[in-house]
This record gives sequence, C-alpha cells and structure tokens, in this order.
Amino acid sequence: MKKTKIIMLVGPTAVGKTDLSIKMAKKFNGEIISGDSMQIYRGLDIGTAKVSEKEAEGVPHHLIDIVTIDESYSVSDFQKMARETIAGITEKGKIPLVVGGTGLYIEALLYDLHLGGNQEKEADPLFRQEMEEQASKLGNHAVWSQLNEIDPTAAKAIHENNLKRVIRALEVFHLTGIPFSKQQEQPKREAYYDALVIGLTTDRDILYQRINQRVDLMIRAGLLKEAQWLKEQVASNGQATLGIGYKELFPYLDGELSLEAATNQIKQNSRRYAKRQLTWFRNRMEFIRWYDLVQHPETEEQLFEEVTTFLQK
Repeated sequence: MKKTKIIMLVGPTAVGKTDLSIKMAKKFNGEIISGDSMQIYRGLDIGTAKVSEKEAEGVPHHLIDIVTIDESYSVSDFQKMARETIAGITEKGKIPLVVGGTGLYIEALLYDLHLGGNQEKEADPLFRQEMEEQASKLGNHAVWSQLNEIDPTAAKAIHENNLKRVIRALEVFHLTGIPFSKQQEQPKREAYYDALVIGLTTDRDILYQRINQRVDLMIRAGLLKEAQWLKEQVASNGQATLGIGYKELFPYLDGELSLEAATNQIKQNSRRYAKRQLTWFRNRMEFIRWYDLVQHPETEEQLFEEVTTFLQK
C-alpha cells in the first residue's frame, strides 16, 4: 500500500519555522498541522508564538486552539488527531505540512509508536498518585532524580518541571522493568508516512540572540497579562502552566522576583529548550535535511527544489 506523502518542518524555537512554513504551504498547495505541545491551548497566544491571522495569509492551520487551559493533552491524543487531520488534508488533494519543535510529537506521528499512555493495562494509578504526592512534598527534582538513577537517557530528555512525563517514564519502568528510553528505541522502525523531514538550524550564538529578542518582544506584546490570566484560571500544577514564558513570570506576579530577573529566566530556559530540541532531532532523526536560512537565505531555493523533487517522485 502506497504511503501518504507529508512534509515535516522541524527545528528549535525562534529559528524561523513559521515564516517558512507559510511560504511552503502557499507554494505547494499545503495545509499546516502544528506539532507544538503548547499551541494547543486556547488563550495562550503570545507565549506560545502562535501564528496570527495576518501572518497565516489565508493558509489553513490545524491543531491550534483545540483544548482549554485546564485540560490535559497527551502525545497519543496528538498522534490520533494529527493522523485524522492528515487524512482529511490528503483527501482534499492538498499536502499536509507538519510544523513544530516538540520532538516527541513529531516522532510519534512519523512512526507508529506504541505510546502506552492510552492503554489501561500499562497504567498504575496508585503509583502515579504516590509519585505526585512525593513531588508535592519534596519537589519535582526529587521525583526527577529517581528517573535519573534508573534511566538517565530519559531524564536528560525530560525536564523536571514536566512532572507528568517524568512520572510516566517512572511508571513504565515500574510496570515493565524496562527503561522508558529503551522502549522507545526502534532502530529499524518503519515510517508510517512517506515523509520529507526538513530541519532549520543556525549558529548557536545567532539562535540565542534571536531567542532573547523574541522574549523581549513577547513581554512588550502583553505576555505578563497572559501569564496573569493563566495563573488565575488554572491550578499551579496544571499542564498548561509548565510552558516556558509563563511559569517564570508567576514568582514576579507573586512579588517574589523582579521583572528583569523573571525575563532573564525565560530567556535562559528558552535557550536551554532550544538546545534540547536540536539534540533530540539530531540524535533520533539522522535523516533530517538541515538548512540554515538565517545565515544562508539563498539556500531557500534549493530547499524548494528538494520539496518539488520529493512530491514528484
């Protein structure tokens, strides 16, 4: 059976994925599917760098603003919804263009990963509750440290503040005795789609400068107001509150930190996240076609030629 052709555009935050994706969608008759774990939330627009109606230039975008800020959303939810969306786009004779920096989302979509999060037989509610209570009493780092002892590879890929995923990784080991990272290793796995995966990158210092500038722009655009609204609406341990750009502002809103210090924390965490994104994609998807359009904008034409060749074959 012939596989569905899709294009994936990946890379770290602030590298220019949004602008390029809209160009590509217009040029190749495509529709965009967001592969970002924070753009799913309605009301979180500035801190997630969500594309505006003006920026979208009429290009349809999917899997943005699909859940409320108090809802949880798993990788398996994304996998299911993205597959359905791709099928719908293809039926219209258009090209699905998946764009994002959430590595696990991209990987779960490209491969038929058995995620386990939606399978009751692979869940232990009492174990989860015990871990959540530990985190509440001792802090997230204490729970993350347990993961680091049994599965340092998974611990390196999962931030300690992403408590839900930390606990899930511990739960998988608790139930199976096999590290979470080992269960995800499928060296000879076959792609679910016929996919061309394009990655955007640039020099680290340039990327970090772009990230810092983006954070300053977000603050000026009203990120504080958005963070205040989120803080008032959702419990402090809600999934939506974990997003970079929000959690760093909560201490400022509580009078515990200056705005300058909070802003610097956002910049630092964003830079660290960008580094983790690049590490994920380079380690787990060695076939990505990398381009640096920031320093070498002239290679955009080469990129378009590569897409054309892929779609014609």
